[in-house]
Amino acid sequence: MKHFDTGSIIVAVITFVLFVAALFFTGLTHDILLEAGVFLVSVKLMMMAYKTSVALKSIHSEIEEVKNLLKNFKEKS
Repeated sequence: MKHFDTGSIIVAVITFVLFVAALFFTGLTHDILLEAGVFLVSVKLMMMAYKTSVALKSIHSEIEEVKNLLKNFKEKS
């Protein structure tokens, strides 16, 4: 959960609730495809946010490693 921001989770929950409500009110009609598409876009955005968060964490750790190597090199010379 540390990679997901609160806004993304709220949007996904609201979209899912609206999707389920559309199932009950409209049934399995053509409109349900539109609702499913909106829900899938919401999930895809959350997946992209997660992947970006993981990649950013990796980049930060590599930068810290380079900074430490430069600091150690500077102290030795």
